[in-house]
Amino acid sequence: MQASNITPKISPVDQTFGAFSNEPPWLIDPAKIEWLDSIELIRKASKLEVPQLIRKRRLPPGSRVLATAYHLGKALVGWKIFDQRRSREFSRSGLARRLRNSFEILGPTYIKLGQIIASGEGIFPVELVTQFKSLRDQVTPDPFNTVRETIEKELGAELEETFAEFDEKALAAASIAQVHRAKLRSGERVVVKVQRSRIDRIVKEDLAAMSWFAPALVGRIPVTSLANPPSLVELFAETIAEELDFRLEAANMLDIAKILAQTNQTALVVPRPHPRYVTRKVLVMEELSGYPWDSVTEIREAGIDTSAVIRAAMIAFMEGAMIYGVFHGDLHGGNLLVQPDGVVALLDYGMTGRLGEEKRLSFLRLLMGGTINDMRVQVESLRDLGALPPDADVEEVISDLGLDGPSVDPTKLTPEELTAQVREITKALLGYGAKMPKELMLFIKDMLFLDSSMPKYAPDVDIFAEITNLAAYFAAKHGEKIASDVGIDPRAVPVDLEGVRGSLGLDSSVEQITYRELQERREIIRKRMQSRERPTRRTRLVNRRQG
Repeated sequence: MQASNITPKISPVDQTFGAFSNEPPWLIDPAKIEWLDSIELIRKASKLEVPQLIRKRRLPPGSRVLATAYHLGKALVGWKIFDQRRSREFSRSGLARRLRNSFEILGPTYIKLGQIIASGEGIFPVELVTQFKSLRDQVTPDPFNTVRETIEKELGAELEETFAEFDEKALAAASIAQVHRAKLRSGERVVVKVQRSRIDRIVKEDLAAMSWFAPALVGRIPVTSLANPPSLVELFAETIAEELDFRLEAANMLDIAKILAQTNQTALVVPRPHPRYVTRKVLVMEELSGYPWDSVTEIREAGIDTSAVIRAAMIAFMEGAMIYGVFHGDLHGGNLLVQPDGVVALLDYGMTGRLGEEKRLSFLRLLMGGTINDMRVQVESLRDLGALPPDADVEEVISDLGLDGPSVDPTKLTPEELTAQVREITKALLGYGAKMPKELMLFIKDMLFLDSSMPKYAPDVDIFAEITNLAAYFAAKHGEKIASDVGIDPRAVPVDLEGVRGSLGLDSSVEQITYRELQERREIIRKRMQSRERPTRRTRLVNRRQG
């Protein structure tokens, strides 16, 4: 037999450590990365800074309050004069539109808050989500001279000493930073993330102003009722404080790459951060490419199994959260690229969920409680995660929220009944002092994103079968650890699909439902909510005369 002339491809040695690409611009060796040495101290300092940023002040914190008051006040006055007296739908969307305009004018910090709200479909009011989506790609980049100055100051060298090529036009510009393509003097093609000028000072001033105003907004305007403004500001402060140091982001990249490698999740890859060129305000990383996440038709035409892509993303995400307590916290279309071989490149690690061991166990109990449909376990877990006060009466919460009653199909409710139900649940939650802890918000936000991708990536997959398969995967691979951690053995306890049916408002006669069908149901609910219009001023006058 003739010997083959084909040389077998050797995997990069750093793939034993992390889920990286097969063609490395450099190799990762954590023991030789200097900026990793003090990362835990940096992370701890970032957390300790948050209470100071949002502390209660006796006096308004500086001139930024005046600017914030003016623009938000202008939005509210305009809403009251022109929008409030019209239909309920017009009133709420009008207020959201005016708030979005104010956020744009107020600048980067408010734009960042708007971007978080925009990616929180299902968590924040739909009007805010819809309006704030436009803030994702409407941020003007800093001029190149400013970018050059930041890079040279951070890296301690002239731009040309580090880069052979540097694209002056930003590849992308967000509220905290912007990204440029470049080529190192050593020849590697890279992406350079550069923090905006003076953003750290702007953020601190804006958080002080936000925390001053937030308590006054509770219950005063309709689109904030579910958001709990003071809790939202606290959550935002925790998130953005970490994003202001790119060394934390680079460390997050390595941590998630390591978890993916340990769980043998080869369907996702993480860009390699540069071993030297990472500072507080500059992050040089490997450039990865692929199809945009939303180009589903193009991805399918390339012969890629989209069902396998979304399934791998879901499993990897849940494994990180449940088993390791670390997960990517900002999944959206702009942070995911599907490569020609079907592998997903996962980008942007500024927002990363990190659960300490105690919270990870509470979180794991929450998910396992959902699997076996144990409402008490779920509510207790939410309390332990900080979503409810420590002294909350679990049985009382279950009773007040109607969690112990039969499920109700929301598509069969009238608009008035549907609205009243949402209002009562919201009122009860706020009465208990409920809030959304950062890690739980990031997890739910990501789950909702993946869920919203299912109708496009796997429209005809049966939801019940998918959940059963997912549970079987975790039982087989992590059953022993889960049983040891929380005392619920997924290998011995079957998935209770009644709980799933209840959460979807389906009765026990429904044996299967596809993501396409679920999307149709949700559209019915959305239209019914919108049809619940508040009477106009003219209608009220007519009703009075007839009465």
